Amino acid sequence: VGRMQRAAAAVLAVLCGAGAFGPVAKSVPRSVSRWATVDPPSERVVSQWSPQSWRQFEIHQAIEYPDEAELESVERQLSQCAPLVFAGEVRTLQEQLAKATLGDGFVLMGGDCAESFEEFSVNNVRDTFRVILQMALTMTYGGGQPIVKIGRMAGQFAKPRSSTTETIDGVTLPAYRGDNVNGEAFTPEARTPDPKRMLEAYHQCAQTLNILRAFAVGGYADISRLHAWNLDFMERTTEGSMYRSLAWKIDESLRFMRAIGIDTTIPALAQTNFYTAHECLLLNYEQAMTRQDSTTGRWYDCSAHLLWVGERTRQPGCAHFEFVRGISNPLGVKISDKATPDDVLEILETLNPQNTPGRITLVTRMGADKIREALPPIMRAVRDSGRPALWVSDPVHGNTYKTESGYKTRNYDAIREELTGFFDVCAQLGCHAGGVHLEMTGQDVTECVGGDVGEVTVDDLNQRYVTHCDPRLNGRQALSLAFEMAELMRERQGLPRMSADNLTPLP
Repeated sequence: VGRMQRAAAAVLAVLCGAGAFGPVAKSVPRSVSRWATVDPPSERVVSQWSPQSWRQFEIHQAIEYPDEAELESVERQLSQCAPLVFAGEVRTLQEQLAKATLGDGFVLMGGDCAESFEEFSVNNVRDTFRVILQMALTMTYGGGQPIVKIGRMAGQFAKPRSSTTETIDGVTLPAYRGDNVNGEAFTPEARTPDPKRMLEAYHQCAQTLNILRAFAVGGYADISRLHAWNLDFMERTTEGSMYRSLAWKIDESLRFMRAIGIDTTIPALAQTNFYTAHECLLLNYEQAMTRQDSTTGRWYDCSAHLLWVGERTRQPGCAHFEFVRGISNPLGVKISDKATPDDVLEILETLNPQNTPGRITLVTRMGADKIREALPPIMRAVRDSGRPALWVSDPVHGNTYKTESGYKTRNYDAIREELTGFFDVCAQLGCHAGGVHLEMTGQDVTECVGGDVGEVTVDDLNQRYVTHCDPRLNGRQALSLAFEMAELMRERQGLPRMSADNLTPLP
């Protein structure tokens, strides 16, 4: 009975406003007011900014298109296309991020390293979506916090490169920059940047968002279907079994709630909010997708709900930074061990001069061996400055290496260690560990080594290594990491481990 009551309490938390599986309140908590100094939206002016003002600045990771007239034609066509996301959705996300900044929420951002035209399918979109649902449910139950679900989907095509060219067998061609720029095949034709690929990417994004919206509100995300979220290849795994054990506990709670007269078909339990994000890299595309909101007069990049700038493009005074400072979307900024406290404070001052909670998410990517040394001075400086920022860990990018056989991979243990270090630093400095950013997939791939049970070895990498860019966690590894994060969240709250609550694998 005690376990049923605890599980019921977790589900009731959703009903009472946790919002992990349904719409959240449309207002920001009153405690936000200690930071917010925002003018009414219609009066907000970004000094000397326009959607095209980035063109006057130095640009990193620029794409050199051979036909300027064709590029301009594509940009005009995109500017006349329907927005992929809408200003109201973006504002709702920022409200949820504002709550998370204040300690009420946790961001789960995950998806492909780089989307591709060839691998696009309804099944692939569905499988990543359902793993994210499983992870969110696990962390909601374990950590007792609302989970803000954001997919690296419907726009995550372009990739930064350390070199603009690639040489194979003495032949040098432009580097592959993502399917919305050029092709992966090592031929002059494929590697020549083609602006028409931006149109193809737009149409694939529109399809992806249609699929995600249908799954999010059309019944697939109904919490009563939580058993159906298990992927086929995970059915007989330890992670899948632990998820089924958790699902049965929540199922018991739902039956109990129905028995005492609570309606479990309400939208908060039958639907979910799901948002999209990608790196703001291809500025020709981002400008073309920027629209002025008719109700507020503010500018929004309608290619995604959240945009982030990476380590290679976050420099103040350069083109990418200039573009994102003027859009009203919530923004992510990647922060590596190379960043200094002054760097980060300048970013916050420039991108969020009005100290609006939910505006800036700082995504740390430092490596398991550097996180405990590099993060504290930065986090301490931000905390002491009083500037609001949501702290999110990207524990994958800083732990990439190449095997002797030439495969780029990541070790699950290193990913877990960086995530643990992130939680520890946040606890030591009194800051809220606000989220995680993962490159992951719902497919049964063998790209990252390790895992607690049924681990992928270096010798297994060639079995199902299909990524178009960097290695991704598979569904088992991602769900296992969700259980790890749930335990970390419980530890910070002084709660017993989930395993102590008899959350054991089912046969």
